Amino acid sequence: MQIEDLRIFVEVADAGGVSSAAARLGISKSMVSRRITQLEAELGAQLLARTTRGIALTEAGATFREYAARISAELDVARETILPAGELRGRMRVAAPLSFGPTHFAPVLAQMARRYSELHISSSYTDRFVDLVGEGFDCAIRVGYLQDSNLVARRVGPLYGRFVASPAYIQAYGAPERPEDLVNHQIVMREAETWQFMDGERVVTLRPQGRFVADNAVSLMAAALEGLGVARLPEPLVADHISSGALVPVITGYPIPPAGIFVVRPPGQYSSRKVRVLTDMLIECFGNPPVGDGALNVSREDYPTAQG
Repeated sequence: MQIEDLRIFVEVADAGGVSSAAARLGISKSMVSRRITQLEAELGAQLLARTTRGIALTEAGATFREYAARISAELDVARETILPAGELRGRMRVAAPLSFGPTHFAPVLAQMARRYSELHISSSYTDRFVDLVGEGFDCAIRVGYLQDSNLVARRVGPLYGRFVASPAYIQAYGAPERPEDLVNHQIVMREAETWQFMDGERVVTLRPQGRFVADNAVSLMAAALEGLGVARLPEPLVADHISSGALVPVITGYPIPPAGIFVVRPPGQYSSRKVRVLTDMLIECFGNPPVGDGALNVSREDYPTAQG
């Protein structure tokens, strides 16, 4: 059994089809199919089932994929340890939030790809909470507050939020000044969202109700700009609109507790050099590392899930 067969199988499983996997790997579809058939013959088990929608893992395939992905990842780490300093090779799959990943994190990934010409980066932008292990990602960039998890996270910078509304909305309904004022206002929000405010050293929690609900901060910003209500949004998204006067900060006496930007990776004793380099580049862009080595097991009870 060859390690390359394992890599190809994992790629087919993650891509959901031979054609997509071949495009990612830069090899022919016939080569991919031949290597998968060879692997199944060696194992004496069918790993993939062909369906009208593409490829589906059999029960044996789903079990074997976890082992194949782990072996491939550990071999990547072993290879990296003997690479000359400053070199990166192979593939890296990164998940990032859709809300401002393309505008704020994509330039860092592009810079990394330019710096390391032998490195292939595949990035996925979604506000869905991705399964790093099950979907074969090396790491994710997440923003917000981290929930309980066995993943390992590194904080790369702070993330601040603002409560904002449009001038038209404020002219029509007034500007809320305290958290309790929000019961008399229209809210644009994520579903089942919890809002937190700092009242001095005390954290005040509020569960707002709103008629405009979206799962993406960009959509909420568009609604706020249209005057539909008060929104809680990441400062990087709204900074330009505040500067132009298109949005106005409200409830300014009760700031949002600072959240964070994190690089999150699957559990394991060592992170790959690729993930460490990306982490360092993000720290350069977004903030200083925390005191100590910055690595922690994620355990944040009662906090909303970070995006990405």
